[in-house]
Amino acid sequence: MARKTANDDPLASVTLAVGQEDLLLDRAVQEVVAAAKAADADTDVRDLTPDQLQPGTLAELTSPSLFAERKVVVVRNAQDLSADTIKDVKAYLGAPAEEITLVLLHAGGAKGKGLLDAARKAGAREVACAKMTKPADRLAFVRAEFRTAGRSATPEACQALVDAIGSDLRELASAVSQLTADIEGTIDEAIVGRYYTGRAEASSFTVADRAVEGRAAEALEALRWSLATGVAPVLITSALAQGVRAIGKLSSARGGRPADLARELGMPPWKIDRVRQQMRGWTPDGVSVALRAVAEADAGVKGGSDDPEYALEKCVVTIARAARSRGRT
Repeated sequence: MARKTANDDPLASVTLAVGQEDLLLDRAVQEVVAAAKAADADTDVRDLTPDQLQPGTLAELTSPSLFAERKVVVVRNAQDLSADTIKDVKAYLGAPAEEITLVLLHAGGAKGKGLLDAARKAGAREVACAKMTKPADRLAFVRAEFRTAGRSATPEACQALVDAIGSDLRELASAVSQLTADIEGTIDEAIVGRYYTGRAEASSFTVADRAVEGRAAEALEALRWSLATGVAPVLITSALAQGVRAIGKLSSARGGRPADLARELGMPPWKIDRVRQQMRGWTPDGVSVALRAVAEADAGVKGGSDDPEYALEKCVVTIARAARSRGRT
């Protein structure tokens, strides 16, 4: 979700959208354009790339109009502007024109940081559009999408959707839109499963779930399907690591209600129940063996192995065996 500064007026003189998440950047632009068109249906929108914004162009676009029309000027990849154009933008920030909203999209890195700092110093409205690299962030995004749509979805349904779709926010948003359009009432895990069964079976988290449950054959089948459908190997090792760590954390935690353990371990209560079922058969030694296997596989898929697929298969088999270590001699 895009986070905004205290100045939350989309018609502020300057909006600064910072980050590399394309969906959030596009939404930041759409919000400004929608607000401008609501104020004036004839708003002129100019959407420019760095090569289109040459020295002097911004002055032309923001000069007073005979008809005093409202205008939105969008500058994408502002970090790539030429030095002379950056000087123009900085000068404009000091004296923005009325009825004109400038939207600067900036990746947020070291490149073009001077422009970023100047916009912030000038009091620009800022929208954070960082990449969502953590599963918890994507889960929060899905929940927010359902709330924005005015619909209710169970925690299990939200997690199932993230597991099925993966890390692409556009696809997650599209899936929420489809479900809310097609389904009446609360959306649950079974509904998500009906819509996205094929993708769910190919997800990295399905591979991890089957492995930590000791179901080696099913885990390997899910792994091969995942790789065949384009799931990145690093996402699979990440999911495997999360699955094994969750078992290790819960097995070493004090007993208690799911809600109490959820607060202690930083997991949602429903996941506590799922991990409790998965951890039967695990031993502390088994967790250690599995974590070492994940570390080796992670190194393998990142260039340390000539055959990343074999490295993943070996890891999955090791984890499945470790899940059945209790009671073995």
